[in-house]
Amino acid sequence: MKKALAIDVGGTKIYSAIINENGEIVSEIEKHHTPKTFDEIKSLFEDIIKRHEDEVEITAFATCGAVNNTNDGILGSTGNIAKEYPTMNFKSLSKKPVFVENDANAAAWAEHIIGSSKGMPYSVMLTLGTGVGGGIILDNKLYKGKNGAAGEMHFKMRTDKHRQCTCGSFDCFEAYASGTGLKKTAEEISGNSDITTYDVIGNKDCHMMKKILETWQNDILEGIIGLANIFDPDVVVLSGSMAEFVDINYLENRANKEIVTTPFKVVKASAGNYSGMIGAALLALGVK
Repeated sequence: MKKALAIDVGGTKIYSAIINENGEIVSEIEKHHTPKTFDEIKSLFEDIIKRHEDEVEITAFATCGAVNNTNDGILGSTGNIAKEYPTMNFKSLSKKPVFVENDANAAAWAEHIIGSSKGMPYSVMLTLGTGVGGGIILDNKLYKGKNGAAGEMHFKMRTDKHRQCTCGSFDCFEAYASGTGLKKTAEEISGNSDITTYDVIGNKDCHMMKKILETWQNDILEGIIGLANIFDPDVVVLSGSMAEFVDINYLENRANKEIVTTPFKVVKASAGNYSGMIGAALLALGVK
């Protein structure tokens, strides 16, 4: 059975493991803090690959940042990692083939092949964490757009420049639906700039905290309705640390009452915490 060395690259952590064609992790999972400089990141990649490339057919990266349609490089800035990172020559890192995909796209593919959207040709995945990631599957194919940057969840929620987003623009879906968005919503409703998401989640029976969570969840709902009207999916998959705190039944029932397209499911992801690595490996190995 063919295997891939999968490397998941984030702004704070880098994971690696060997994964087979069934999406099974068949080695120990290595975890590293993401180095601060470009040279240190490259050296870490080279070390990981040197130790494992003889065991696999290909190296597969699931990385922060939009990835081009030739799956060998990053488009533009990635924000929370060394500024030179998008210049990385991934193919030069190994004597064997190297495949690169955006981490949210890779996770969406893992859900499509072995997870909650398995058997469903049309799906949208939202990763709710500090920010919001997205992956879109259309007719059993990963949709990347003309250059590879599709799936960025930065469509507008309002037009009055109320809340600035990490992308530099204002009032994007990410600025409301993310963990950061929940904190901003909590600050606005409570009038307390020191309030945290832990305060909200840990006191859900409190009337004000309940209102904060409901407001945040309804912002997620509005985004899901828009995405469903555009893509007419079989399913919307919610993943990430913040997905634990949403009511999927509520989102599904409300959204299906308001959409102008056909009914769809809302489910939580099931491919696991390492879905980015798994999806990148499956894509690299050509598993469909």
